[in-house]
Order: sequence, then C-alpha cells, then structure tokens
Amino acid sequence: MNALDTAQLIALAGALGWASGVRLYLVVLLTGLAGFLGWVTLPQGLHLLAHPVVLGASGFMVFVEFFADKIPGLDSLWDVVHTVIRIPAGAALAAGVFGADSHLMALVAALLGGALAATSHLAKATTRAAINTSPEPFSNVGASLLEDGMVPLGLWLALAHPFVFMVLLAATLVFSVWLIRICWRFLTQLFVRVTRIFSGKSDPGLPPAFSLKSPFSKNDRHV
Repeated sequence: MNALDTAQLIALAGALGWASGVRLYLVVLLTGLAGFLGWVTLPQGLHLLAHPVVLGASGFMVFVEFFADKIPGLDSLWDVVHTVIRIPAGAALAAGVFGADSHLMALVAALLGGALAATSHLAKATTRAAINTSPEPFSNVGASLLEDGMVPLGLWLALAHPFVFMVLLAATLVFSVWLIRICWRFLTQLFVRVTRIFSGKSDPGLPPAFSLKSPFSKNDRHV
C-alpha cells in the first residue's frame, strides 16, 4: 500500500470537497472504509474517518439519507438542513488532506473544498427543488440514484486517475453553475406565480425548468 503522491492528494482534496456537497455521509463512510481496509493510505488528517465509531455513525446516516433523499419534498427539506453541514464539512475534509504537513496548504484546501462543496450543494438543492415541481416521483428517484453513483466514482477516479478527475471536475463545475442559474430562475418564477395566485391576480403560467428550443422560432416566416 503506497502513500498518495501530490497529484492524488490534490485530486482527493477536490473530490472530498465536491462530493461532500452531494453525499457527505457517503464520502465519510467510503473514505474511512478505504483507510480501515487498507485500500488507501489516508493522510494523517483523515485517519479519524477510519475509526470504527465514525464508520458506524456515517454508515447509519448513509442508510437514513439514502431513503430521505428519494422522497419528493423531504429531499429538499433535507438539503435545506444540510446547507450548514455539508459546506463546512467539505472544507474540513479537504483541509484534512494536507493539515498534518502544511498549514498553508490546509488553508488553501479548506477554501477550495468549501467552495466546491457549496457549488455542488447548491446545484443539487436547486435541481432537486425544480424536479419536485413535477407530480411524478420517478425523476426524483433517478436523480438521487445518479448522485449515489457519482460520489464513489468521483472518489475512485481522483485516486486512480487524478488528472482525468481534475479535468472532469472543472467541466462539472461549469455545468453546475449553469444548473444553478437555470433552476434558480425557474424557482423564482414559480414563487412569483404562487404569489400572484394567492393575491388574486391572473396566472400567466409557468414554463418548464428544462426545455429544448425549437429550431424554428415563432417569428420565422414560412411559405
């Protein structure tokens, strides 16, 4: 079992920060298990994650979150509550990668880890809130299962192919910002619509959160 090199440590810090905004407890469990079972030599700042008590607590929370995240409405409430948990936890986990070796690197990792956790958390929360406006539950469950798979894949990729992970992380961040923008605009329009309804004004209707534009606009003229 070899120690992680610099590229792997940087990628791991990014993966822990990003994934904490999506599935914090799964991140803690998988990272701790990897160290406990000897699959990875964890940095000293992350050794605590391999403690049996931490593994038991994170495993229980993974079980709870797995089901809570697939119930429309409850998932959004869960996201709201975890806004104050995921972001600082992502910063702390990223800092733990370098904390025992360099205080400066730990500070930089904490800032970047917190920013990554905040971005992924906002993208997740706004997207799931927009999906919850649909009456059917299947898109909600599908999105949740996708998140369940993305986290272990991201952690593995950060260690096995750190440079590939960093490129994909950059692309994911750009996509996340786009998602936040689209979903936030949709949710704002929904709030305005509900306000108009309760104030007795006419309801202009609400366009879908995600739609494909027709190649022919209504202003095009055809013979």
